[in-house]
Amino acid sequence: MKKTLFYLLSIVAFGQVQAQKDFQGMAVYESKTQAPKLEGMRGGNRDITPEMQKSIEERMKQILEKTFILNFDKSASIYKEEEKLENPGQQGGGMRIMMNSMMGGGGTFYKDVKAKKYIVDKEFMGKEFLVVDSLPKLNWKLEQETKQIGGYTCYKATAVREASKADFRNFRPKKEEDKKEDAKKETSEKTTNFEDNFEMPKEITVTAWYSPEIPVNQGPENYWGLPGLILEVNDGKTVILCSKIVLNAKEKVAIKAPTNGKEVTQKEYEEIVIKKMEEFREMNRGRGGNMGPTMIRR
Repeated sequence: MKKTLFYLLSIVAFGQVQAQKDFQGMAVYESKTQAPKLEGMRGGNRDITPEMQKSIEERMKQILEKTFILNFDKSASIYKEEEKLENPGQQGGGMRIMMNSMMGGGGTFYKDVKAKKYIVDKEFMGKEFLVVDSLPKLNWKLEQETKQIGGYTCYKATAVREASKADFRNFRPKKEEDKKEDAKKETSEKTTNFEDNFEMPKEITVTAWYSPEIPVNQGPENYWGLPGLILEVNDGKTVILCSKIVLNAKEKVAIKAPTNGKEVTQKEYEEIVIKKMEEFREMNRGRGGNMGPTMIRR
């Protein structure tokens, strides 16, 4: 009798271990970034009319709204933008590629929370890169405040992270007093440029909502490290909100790291992007504005 009981308990224990090993989930996230107001952009470019400016802002808004899929298990995850078919004749392809590169966009974002590293394949200016680096360690402050997201009880957590200079989403509008101070320094030869109305902060405060009911320390993009799946992230400009969760589906997804591209660190990749952005800015300064008609109509 004892042997039989021991045998049954062993089967149950093995089943629980196996279930944990095979545990997998899928979460759908809707990402929305506030499109910047292009006020002042027309200062050095008389070809841009108010109607064109409004059209550009609307197009940017569409580009800044994305859907992502996160497939995860206990130790790793892949986060990738949902592929959408563009309408025939849809304009803005060149602008979409450029902005996606400047917004931290990439192919597959792989996180291994056990090894504390990430790998993401990115395409920038026609070149493929494979960014390999350590996962950023955020000092999360756990709060008692709760709310419901998709039927799951979520808890609030906040953290301060360093702003990536290569991520367009991190730009913030300058305060009016800073604009006035900059205007005093301007010379008669300097034109008004789009980037003159914005600045890159050194740090950004992030608010996240996580659910201990899904016991994995995963989340969208490079967010991780909380005692439950992160279902919402808000950094003041970008909101990433989970709209659907599926746990332990019959069909499993292979969670594998991408392998294509020239291997670089995050710092090396950011230096490449910043250098190209500066070259692009200087090129357009020579044309008398920050964003010429050629780029807008692509």
